[in-house]
Amino acid sequence: MAVELNHTIVASRDKERSAKDLAALLGLPEPAPFGPFQVVQVANGVSLDFASTDEEIHPQHYAFLLTEAEFDEVFGRVQQRRLEYWADPRQTRPGEINTNDGGRGVYFLSPDGHYLEIITRPYGSGS
Repeated sequence: MAVELNHTIVASRDKERSAKDLAALLGLPEPAPFGPFQVVQVANGVSLDFASTDEEIHPQHYAFLLTEAEFDEVFGRVQQRRLEYWADPRQTRPGEINTNDGGRGVYFLSPDGHYLEIITRPYGSGS
Protein backbone atom coordinates (compact mmCIF):
# COMPACT_ATOMS: atom_id res chain seq x y z
CA MET A 1 0.00 0.00 0.00
CA ALA A 2 1.38 3.40 -0.99
CA VAL A 3 0.21 5.98 1.53
CA GLU A 4 1.13 9.63 1.05
CA LEU A 5 0.28 12.70 3.06
CA ASN A 6 -1.87 14.90 0.81
CA HIS A 7 -2.66 17.95 2.97
CA THR A 8 -3.01 19.21 6.50
CA ILE A 9 -5.05 22.07 7.90
CA VAL A 10 -3.14 24.86 9.65
CA ALA A 11 -5.10 26.93 12.16
CA SER A 12 -4.39 30.65 11.99
CA ARG A 13 -5.76 34.00 13.11
CA ASP A 14 -5.74 35.31 9.52
CA LYS A 15 -5.47 32.62 6.84
CA GLU A 16 -4.47 35.01 4.06
CA ARG A 17 -1.70 36.69 6.06
CA SER A 18 -0.40 33.44 7.51
CA ALA A 19 -0.37 31.58 4.19
CA LYS A 20 1.33 34.48 2.38
CA ASP A 21 3.88 34.82 5.17
CA LEU A 22 4.90 31.15 5.02
CA ALA A 23 4.97 31.05 1.21
CA ALA A 24 7.17 34.15 1.08
CA LEU A 25 9.48 32.86 3.81
CA LEU A 26 9.97 29.52 2.05
CA GLY A 27 10.17 31.03 -1.44
CA LEU A 28 7.03 29.22 -2.62
CA PRO A 29 4.32 30.36 -5.06
CA GLU A 30 1.51 32.60 -3.80
CA PRO A 31 -1.16 30.71 -1.86
CA ALA A 32 -4.34 29.82 -3.76
CA PRO A 33 -7.86 29.86 -2.37
CA PHE A 34 -9.73 26.55 -2.18
CA GLY A 35 -13.09 26.56 -0.43
CA PRO A 36 -12.59 28.11 3.00
CA PHE A 37 -8.79 27.69 2.84
CA GLN A 38 -5.69 29.46 1.59
CA VAL A 39 -3.47 26.69 0.20
CA VAL A 40 0.33 26.65 0.24
CA GLN A 41 1.66 23.92 -2.06
CA VAL A 42 5.06 22.35 -1.42
CA ALA A 43 7.20 20.43 -3.91
CA ASN A 44 6.27 16.88 -2.92
CA GLY A 45 2.55 17.37 -3.57
CA VAL A 46 1.58 18.08 0.02
CA SER A 47 -0.37 21.22 0.78
CA LEU A 48 -0.79 23.26 3.92
CA ASP A 49 -4.37 24.49 3.96
CA PHE A 50 -4.66 27.58 6.16
CA ALA A 51 -7.97 28.17 7.95
CA SER A 52 -8.88 31.19 10.04
CA THR A 53 -10.18 30.62 13.56
CA ASP A 54 -11.16 32.70 16.56
CA GLU A 55 -10.60 29.70 18.83
CA GLU A 56 -7.42 28.97 20.75
CA ILE A 57 -4.66 27.82 18.42
CA HIS A 58 -2.85 24.69 19.57
CA PRO A 59 0.71 24.94 18.20
CA GLN A 60 1.73 22.27 15.72
CA HIS A 61 5.15 21.37 14.31
CA TYR A 62 5.89 21.66 10.60
CA ALA A 63 9.31 20.61 9.28
CA PHE A 64 10.52 21.43 5.77
CA LEU A 65 13.31 19.52 4.02
CA LEU A 66 15.46 21.84 1.90
CA THR A 67 18.62 21.66 -0.17
CA GLU A 68 21.70 23.38 1.27
CA ALA A 69 21.19 26.34 -1.10
CA GLU A 70 17.51 26.62 -0.19
CA PHE A 71 18.41 26.48 3.50
CA ASP A 72 20.74 29.44 3.00
CA GLU A 73 17.96 31.41 1.27
CA VAL A 74 15.25 30.62 3.82
CA PHE A 75 17.54 31.06 6.82
CA GLY A 76 18.60 34.40 5.33
CA ARG A 77 14.95 35.47 5.31
CA VAL A 78 14.55 34.28 8.92
CA GLN A 79 17.49 36.50 9.86
CA GLN A 80 16.27 39.45 7.76
CA ARG A 81 12.93 39.29 9.57
CA ARG A 82 14.82 39.18 12.88
CA LEU A 83 12.93 36.09 13.96
CA GLU A 84 14.15 34.31 17.04
CA TYR A 85 15.52 30.88 16.18
CA TRP A 86 16.94 27.88 17.99
CA ALA A 87 19.04 24.82 17.23
CA ASP A 88 16.65 22.62 19.20
CA PRO A 89 12.89 22.21 19.63
CA ARG A 90 13.05 22.99 23.36
CA GLN A 91 14.52 26.40 22.56
CA THR A 92 17.56 25.91 24.82
CA ARG A 93 20.09 26.88 22.12
CA PRO A 94 18.98 30.33 20.92
CA GLY A 95 20.70 31.94 17.94
CA GLU A 96 22.26 28.64 16.84
CA ILE A 97 21.66 26.09 14.08
CA ASN A 98 22.15 22.35 14.52
CA THR A 99 24.17 19.92 12.43
CA ASN A 100 22.10 16.81 13.07
CA ASP A 101 22.68 13.90 10.71
CA GLY A 102 25.44 15.83 8.95
CA GLY A 103 23.08 18.54 7.74
CA ARG A 104 21.80 21.83 9.12
CA GLY A 105 18.59 22.65 10.91
CA VAL A 106 16.90 25.47 12.75
CA TYR A 107 13.59 26.05 14.55
CA PHE A 108 11.52 29.23 14.73
CA LEU A 109 7.90 30.23 15.38
CA SER A 110 5.19 31.30 12.97
CA PRO A 111 3.12 34.40 13.79
CA ASP A 112 0.39 32.01 15.02
CA GLY A 113 2.80 30.17 17.34
CA HIS A 114 3.38 27.04 15.25
CA TYR A 115 6.82 25.47 15.47
CA LEU A 116 8.53 25.69 12.07
CA GLU A 117 11.71 23.80 11.26
CA ILE A 118 13.97 23.80 8.23
CA ILE A 119 16.43 20.93 7.75
CA THR A 120 18.81 19.80 5.04
CA ARG A 121 18.91 16.10 6.00
CA PRO A 122 16.03 13.86 7.12
CA TYR A 123 16.35 12.62 10.68
CA GLY A 124 18.05 9.24 10.83
CA SER A 125 19.88 9.73 7.53
CA GLY A 126 23.04 10.78 9.41
CA SER A 127 26.64 10.44 8.63
